[in-house]
Amino acid sequence: MKRHLIIFLLLFVSFLGNNAFAQIQIGDDLSDVDYSRPKDYEIGGITVEGAKYVDANMLTMISGLRVGETVKIPGDDIAGAIRKIWEQGMFEDVSINAVDFVANKVFLQIVIREKPRVSKFSLKGIKKSEADEIRNKINLSRGDVATEHLVTKTKRIIENYYYDKGYLNVDIDIKQIEDTVRESYVDMIINIDKGQKVKIGKINIIGNDNLSEGQILSAMKETKQRGHFDPLDPLGPLVVNTVADLVTLKPLKAVTGIEEYFYNNYRPRIFKASRYKESDFKDDKQKVIDKYNAKGYRDAIIVRDSVYRIDDRNIGIDLVIDEGNKYHYRSVSWTGNTKYSAETLNGILGIKPGDVYNKELLDKNLTYSETTLDISSLYMDDGYLFFRADPVEVAVENDSIDLEIRLNEGKQARIRNVTLIGNTKTYDHVVLREIYTRPGQLFSRSDVIRSVRELATLGFFNQEKINPDVQPDYSDNTVDIEYSVEEAAADQITFSGGYGGGYLILQAGLSFSNFSMRNLFKKEAWRPIPAGDGQKLSLSVSAYVPAIISYSFSFTEPWLGGRKPNALTLSFFQSFMSNWQSKTSENYGWFRRTGVSAGLGRRLTWPDDYFSIYQGINVMRYNLMKYSTQYLNVGDGNGKFNIISYNIVLSRNSVSQPIYPRNGSEFQISLELTPPYSLFTHKDYSTMSENEKYKWVEMHRWNFKAVWYTELYEKLVMMTRVRFGYLGHYNDQIGPTPFHRYYLGGDGINNYNVDGRELIGMRGYANNSLSPGFYNGSSGGDLFTKYTLELRYPLSLNPQATIYALTFLEAGNCWLGFKNFDPFDVKRSAGLGVRIYLPMFGLLGLDWGYGFDNIYGTTGNNHSQFHFSIGGSID
Repeated sequence: MKRHLIIFLLLFVSFLGNNAFAQIQIGDDLSDVDYSRPKDYEIGGITVEGAKYVDANMLTMISGLRVGETVKIPGDDIAGAIRKIWEQGMFEDVSINAVDFVANKVFLQIVIREKPRVSKFSLKGIKKSEADEIRNKINLSRGDVATEHLVTKTKRIIENYYYDKGYLNVDIDIKQIEDTVRESYVDMIINIDKGQKVKIGKINIIGNDNLSEGQILSAMKETKQRGHFDPLDPLGPLVVNTVADLVTLKPLKAVTGIEEYFYNNYRPRIFKASRYKESDFKDDKQKVIDKYNAKGYRDAIIVRDSVYRIDDRNIGIDLVIDEGNKYHYRSVSWTGNTKYSAETLNGILGIKPGDVYNKELLDKNLTYSETTLDISSLYMDDGYLFFRADPVEVAVENDSIDLEIRLNEGKQARIRNVTLIGNTKTYDHVVLREIYTRPGQLFSRSDVIRSVRELATLGFFNQEKINPDVQPDYSDNTVDIEYSVEEAAADQITFSGGYGGGYLILQAGLSFSNFSMRNLFKKEAWRPIPAGDGQKLSLSVSAYVPAIISYSFSFTEPWLGGRKPNALTLSFFQSFMSNWQSKTSENYGWFRRTGVSAGLGRRLTWPDDYFSIYQGINVMRYNLMKYSTQYLNVGDGNGKFNIISYNIVLSRNSVSQPIYPRNGSEFQISLELTPPYSLFTHKDYSTMSENEKYKWVEMHRWNFKAVWYTELYEKLVMMTRVRFGYLGHYNDQIGPTPFHRYYLGGDGINNYNVDGRELIGMRGYANNSLSPGFYNGSSGGDLFTKYTLELRYPLSLNPQATIYALTFLEAGNCWLGFKNFDPFDVKRSAGLGVRIYLPMFGLLGLDWGYGFDNIYGTTGNNHSQFHFSIGGSID
């Protein structure tokens, strides 16, 4: 009886330790086993049975049992070995048998039954695009063991995927079907019912007496309630209440009432989805507290929050807030400041006794401000890398705070090493010469920020992945700076072809933005082209066979000589255009334009180092034979016309990034002028033919452009642009040149640019339609203005495909001379569009514009117009 009781207890303990799936079997011969007295045995051998895909030796190692070691039978050693194997989660059954006893040795057999493995899996009930994304996330592979953990993990990943998209009722059922071809393999069928998308129907704010509901909800950046648009809600009560508040000297209440009205009735949800995500909600609750802190409510807390279901498609959120009292600064003092006086620091901090407590302003002006100088920048730009500022509230009484800012200035740090990683194609010297931090210099945070901007401006790297790693060494007051970059495609290839109107149309272009001329004749450098030296090489050709052909070449060395950023640019172009007559016809005529130019650009350090200047010489010849069309009508259509001009461009560019700028500005003023030949000849030009009058073209042409970028709200950018151009002349007897004139309207693209014309795109109107004389044979204008306001929002900032949507307002016009100029006589348009930047093709755009104003003498050239643009041609 006692013996049977011991056997029962051993089996019961084994059942508890192994979830009743594992067994300890001692074999049939129990004569050598005394269950009342466990005995030590030496393991004489271990075999494994049932292992098909698991390595037997590895399984033995996992068990912890070793041949030659001692094991107690009965005892916990065997149970522990089974537990270790079971914890791998790969088996449906595990047992260890004592198959033989020889003297004091025991021979063990590990018997397992493996769990099935995944043969293949499929996703049912969802779209292919969603299935492709989920496959990448769950990362299931053939041969994975179909454990409960694998099933649970797969469900969790899919649930999180749909939760982030607002599907809170997703139902996932994973079935395992035995594979009829492979033994111990199963097909996993993942059935997904994502249900209806659940949005935040209502966010209730409770306890807010001093901040309006709209102010609190606007502070929550990701957690947004459903949009609402009700323009028919009566304005009467709002007007009455606003007037009453103003009359009773309650302006803040009036402003709050207006905010509430517009938030409740004009709340379209465009850029943010009203979906619930727990992590975002947690962050947004802190932003609400930050908003209160910025308004003086230092002790504001969220007492309670709850998320509950309203119906199958809506959830509700309640926020209960305890605002606390509104605080003011009673005094502001400094300790530890030896470099700068308290008066200087107070001026930068911008907080004085009596001001409302504002934690956001305090943190910004102490640590980092994008728009103004802050205390940290003051010190860190002078080498004080180890500087630290700790604001301490030394006294809080009633609604007053005494603030003491304790400074630890530390010592100035010098830069020891500047290194670069991640540039697999671009040579180190090309990158390092653009960096403002140099070994031996005092550390400057502004120089680090500027260096990041310059690397982004190069266009060779992923702008979102440029990362400076500042590594201070406190032992010797030095710092190492490592810039991490990721190469991005910078070269562009374009090719197009077509057939229409009896002509073959071909266009091709190559633009290499990171070329290496010195490696041109090194075979190993062609991968696929010599690259890495930061030079720019462009080649293009276009043809309307057989009537038109043009080609161009340009090369830029940005650091001529390698020591200073002096950019040398050389270019050559030629175009040929016939009058579309047969070569055998006596009326056959043609036009050839040939030009070369050379210029030198230089960066300036005054007024600041965002300025640059470019100076160039241009030589051009127009050669006509029996050529007179609407595109060019000079003299009798025969002759040679020459232009030698000097060009100077002064510009300032501080935009944050070249592809999708979020802040900064760009200004440019340029002047192109020719010698005033007529002033030296003393000839009477009033009686000359146009062939002789324009043999040596004289002109002066002025262009001005100003662009501002302002980030209004998390990547939502407002772009404001102003452009102006004027083409002047020296001699009234000659008048304006027929070349290099302005043509306004359309997409800014024209394959008939044979006369040096400047094309200015303007949406909502047909190509060139705003040029003077468009309705009776355009001759172009010599003065134009254009104003643009754009609102941009990115859909993707991936450097391989940057996409942003935009809406715009535009106004502009083009005139013949100042006598016809009227700054208020502008043509207006509005519309929307999209821009796609592909490294291989550059910036591509599609816009729809509506031109509001009629064009005299024409129809169909305004109102609804679609425009396709290349390389910012509309800009």
